[in-house]
Amino acid sequence: MATVELNGAAIVDEASFHAESRRAFGFPASYADSIDAWVDCLSYLRDDENMTKFTLKPNEVLEIVIADADKMKAAAPDLFEEIAFCVGGINERYEDYGDEPALELVLR
Repeated sequence: MATVELNGAAIVDEASFHAESRRAFGFPASYADSIDAWVDCLSYLRDDENMTKFTLKPNEVLEIVIADADKMKAAAPDLFEEIAFCVGGINERYEDYGDEPALELVLR
């Protein structure tokens, strides 16, 4: 299983979330610093689109670890909930295309 870790203590708003995501996921230079762009990039993990530094094998899962998740939740509770919602939506997108879910959110 592939793993990526976001530093939840560094995430206090949407701008810091996108900066941390760029670092951790290796998003392309064209990444638009929006939730829609985050969802789009993570929807191509099993393709050769180079939207992240990860290319998953069929049925492989990317574990997204948010370290210090309690700090992120305290600083940006709405964003914290939106990320969890988006992970579920991305997994549904994979299932809609006949694939297994590709993401697992782990809070530490």
